Amino acid sequence: MRASRFFISTLKEAPSDAEIVSHKLMMRAGMIKRISSGIYTYMPMGLRVIRKVESIVREEMNRSGAVELLMPVVQPAELWQETGRWQKYGAELMRVKDRHGRDFIIQPTSEEVITDIARTELRSYRKLPVNFYHIQTKFRDERRPRFGLMRGREFTMKDAYSFDRDLDGLKQSYQIMYDAYVRIFNRFGLQFRAVAADNGAIGGTGSHEFHVIAATGEDAIVYCPNSDYAANMEAAESLPLYPARGAATQALTKTATPGKAKCEAVAELLQLPLTQTIKSIVLTVEKEATDKEPVSKVVWLLMLRGDHELNEIKANKIPGLAGYRFATEQEIVEYFGTPPGYLGPVNTKKPVTVVADVTVANMHDFVSGANEVDFHYTGVNWGRDLPEPMVFDIRNVVEGDPSPDGKGALAILRGIEVGHVFQLGTAYSESMKATFLDENGKPQMLQMGCYGIGITRILGAAIEQNFDDKGIIWPTSIAPFEVVLCPMGYDRSEAVKAETDKLYDTLLAAGVDVILDDRGERPGAMFADWELIGVPHRVVIGDRGLKDGQLEYQGRRDTEATTVPLAEVAGFIKARLVSQ
Repeated sequence: MRASRFFISTLKEAPSDAEIVSHKLMMRAGMIKRISSGIYTYMPMGLRVIRKVESIVREEMNRSGAVELLMPVVQPAELWQETGRWQKYGAELMRVKDRHGRDFIIQPTSEEVITDIARTELRSYRKLPVNFYHIQTKFRDERRPRFGLMRGREFTMKDAYSFDRDLDGLKQSYQIMYDAYVRIFNRFGLQFRAVAADNGAIGGTGSHEFHVIAATGEDAIVYCPNSDYAANMEAAESLPLYPARGAATQALTKTATPGKAKCEAVAELLQLPLTQTIKSIVLTVEKEATDKEPVSKVVWLLMLRGDHELNEIKANKIPGLAGYRFATEQEIVEYFGTPPGYLGPVNTKKPVTVVADVTVANMHDFVSGANEVDFHYTGVNWGRDLPEPMVFDIRNVVEGDPSPDGKGALAILRGIEVGHVFQLGTAYSESMKATFLDENGKPQMLQMGCYGIGITRILGAAIEQNFDDKGIIWPTSIAPFEVVLCPMGYDRSEAVKAETDKLYDTLLAAGVDVILDDRGERPGAMFADWELIGVPHRVVIGDRGLKDGQLEYQGRRDTEATTVPLAEVAGFIKARLVSQ
């Protein structure tokens, strides 16, 4: 490719609406152009990166035995109504009507369509297992699109769906996809981690997220440096920080704590460690009305150590707490007799269901609210002062907590989620009656897996991990071009033009994705463009170097250029490409 025949449009400054680094650099490098909130045109330079990402994904999906198809962007509402997601998905689901008034959606994902295909096409065990995938446009009507391609409304995703006859088959298909994802992210040249995760709204059991490690990442990744344990914050298991509960040594005492409504202030006033205090969180679960009973509600009190935070995903999994909401102040006063800040499990005004975190369950002589303004209890003990609670892991882990596998302490990184694999099981086959006939002619539910990669999101994540004050630093495998040739005076020096054209033809013949900058730009402007765009390998050809039989090579991460003999440049570059 010659630059004069390509489209290059760089900016000195990012538009004012660009927020994070990747958004700013992609706008400045002319890779994307915003046309509406969360909707972008992929300009030629950015599209080249997308196509390389897609190529790696497609190669590894095909290698894994998956079969490519292409499902529609617009899908009929009837399929989504079958699974209940027409109502449940929420405002992110773009609902539209055609000219006949029939309901459709702009697809955010394709579980319903692929399950419809499976129930009509996979009627016999002889057709199983199978894994279908496609790379397709998605649309999610985000309330607040931001961060460029990282959280846009329209984006490209690879989603795959496996179908098996039993749970063992599903686990095998899942492992095949997990291994394929590891190969994909290794080929991208990105530092990443696969972490255990919660399935969330998609349903099913068992999943892993793939995160690109970046200091600017939205997600906290919990891992053990001494083992393979890794999970996102939502799914990371917290162990009891006390191996057993100690015996009571203090009397239950109502203590004045005027104006001290937070655990930190109470601990400071009483000259106690924050770890001896208890944080009380009140949740409400409303039960729908039936023919026999009106709408009713159950109030829950969740107890955490004063220095810990509630994990809302874990709380939602407690039997009876699904669909909870935080209690209103009116409800809190009704059940505890006091506004928030002085709540506790002892002497509540009305009965509440008490849940203690696994660490709190092993605490003794702790401090909690006395359900009276300006008062707390000290010396609170389970069994003596209040009944034994329900016990669950309900908190976020913190740095230094023991690893669940017993192999050291946990650490926390920031990451950007770019892939997710799920064991869905029969979550969709049951609702859509997707069955096959086994060897005995009996109908069985299809076991389903789901596997997604955010194709366009990869671009933002890669940049967040790889940039400097000059611009983007693309890994070679997904760079818009692998090599840029920068001739000094291409339009003025016959020697420079001849050697540049010769090297360009040699590299093209060797299969190198090379661009020749023949625009006639000044050296400073030319170098600045390619450093901003992030091409990983640069060769400078000039009269001075040619007189000595030398060219200059500089990798995008290199601080200094390397002089290479003219006759060895092509081989040198090919060797560098192979090594990366």
